[in-house]
Amino acid sequence: MNIYGVVGWKNAGKTGLMERLVTEITGRGLSVSTVKHAHHTFDVDHPGKDSHRHRVAGATEVLLASRNRFALMHELRDAPEPTLTDLLTKLSPVDLVLIEGYKRDTHPKIEAHRAATGNPLIAPDDPTIQAVASDTPLTLDRPVFDLNDTRSIADFILRQVGL
Repeated sequence: MNIYGVVGWKNAGKTGLMERLVTEITGRGLSVSTVKHAHHTFDVDHPGKDSHRHRVAGATEVLLASRNRFALMHELRDAPEPTLTDLLTKLSPVDLVLIEGYKRDTHPKIEAHRAATGNPLIAPDDPTIQAVASDTPLTLDRPVFDLNDTRSIADFILRQVGL
């Protein structure tokens, strides 16, 4: 499975870049799935709904399905957070999996960077970051793209993974 990451500090433009990349790459006829790491507690379910009631009752997994989509919710119940490698095995085969976050994992990545955040670049200390997408010109030892040049960033990622 081809995987490529998008990393960066909060408000650096990761999610917007991910969204544009998915649109660009699927528009070229390739299949894309995404993985998003959340640093906070989240819930895709709502109190009072049947699926939520099943989880609260103690179900380890609840599969919610309709003719349009399905969602599998798995409660960890104090088990350790699964690794990215473990999570990737749960995905159906696609041409490319784009991963938002997981900056400490060893897969290749592009860093999203916005100068206004005042955060330092991650890239200089991380050899897994293959390029930077920035809203300001930078001089680095790896490619730097305009944060909004989605086509060039997609070209770069697809070349990197051999697609």
